Amino acid sequence: MYVKFENLPDHSRIWIYQSDRKFSKAEVDLISEKLKDFVQNWEAHTKPLKASFLIKYDHFIILAVDEEFNRVSGCSLDTGTDFIKEIEEEFQVKLLNRMLTAFKLGNEVNIVNLSRFKEMTESGEINKNTEVFNNLIENKKEFNTLWEVKVSESWHKRYLI
Repeated sequence: MYVKFENLPDHSRIWIYQSDRKFSKAEVDLISEKLKDFVQNWEAHTKPLKASFLIKYDHFIILAVDEEFNRVSGCSLDTGTDFIKEIEEEFQVKLLNRMLTAFKLGNEVNIVNLSRFKEMTESGEINKNTEVFNNLIENKKEFNTLWEVKVSESWHKRYLI
């Protein structure tokens, strides 16, 4: 059952899928339609999930579920992953590659592999104040407060010299 993202409680569980490239406006519109249809019909053992989504910065797909309404099951997680794989295939984009890191230089979102990220910290292109995206967050409250943080406040700090 689709609900607006802002209407989900802070404890709602979050999954973040980071694209290896920026989506076009047309792609965002099409993906949004597909996401709305998916979350509208997303279930766990025939029970509807109270779910929503966001597409942020034309790079990130965020799925959210209020697990106090109905809990997500292993099968429903698999259904979500299968849906994301369909998006990957249809739009020729990678959303499940956890070896990519996203950060901002100015207002621009950049996506690089971890080895390049480390090189950029060593060269000073990325420093403790660079904003990064912590895609390891688990709920909406963390999404609102800990998703976009400085390198020094995230797991990325291990790459600082």
